[in-house]
This record gives sequence, structure tokens and C-alpha cells, in this order.
Amino acid sequence: MSAECSSYLNADKVLVSGFSCPRAGGDARAVFCCGFQDIKYCCDDPHSFFPYEHSYMWWLSVGALVGLSIAAVVLFAFIITVCVLCYLFISTKPRSKLDTGLSLQTADSEARGSSIC
Repeated sequence: MSAECSSYLNADKVLVSGFSCPRAGGDARAVFCCGFQDIKYCCDDPHSFFPYEHSYMWWLSVGALVGLSIAAVVLFAFIITVCVLCYLFISTKPRSKLDTGLSLQTADSEARGSSIC
């Protein structure tokens, strides 16, 4: 079983001549012509839509890891900043109690003061 891939113009508008599948020196199982109008290749699955190996997924994973790492560093810096600001706010508060304007006396001192008559 073999298939014929017709000639086509690639993405650079260069004419690529037609070829038959499987190609000489290629995978003997690649008997189907797959691809799009601007790229054609021999494949073993007639429903294959991507001509390259799945190594591009590795670069997507690396990009995702880099993005997540940057987001984690920014989040960590934000948390550290909030903690430092909270510490500074708490440590700069006056330690003495606020003066309410009322002088409090114990009950014993009131009783002694009222006995002077």
C-alpha cells in the first residue's frame, strides 16, 4: 500500500515536488500522505495532523514552569513585604497605655477620703 503526495507550495512559497509514501530511507509504516496545503509528509496514521514529534510539548512545559516560577517569586515577595510591614506597624506602636483622662482610684482610697468630716 502506498500513497502519493502531490506537489505543493510551502510556507516560504517554494514549490515542493510531489512524492510517494513511504519515502526511500523513511519509516516503512508511513504509507499515508498527511499534512496541510503548505506542508505534506508521510505518516502511519491517516488522522495525523502534526508533522513533528511531540518535543514541542517540552518547550511548552518549560515555558509554563518559567511562568509559574516567576509568579511564585512575585507572590513570595508580596507575602514577605506584607509580613515586614505588619511587623513594622506593630513594633512602632507606643508601648504605654493611652491616657483616657480619668484617674482611677481604688475603693480603699475613696473610703479614707470620705471619712474626713
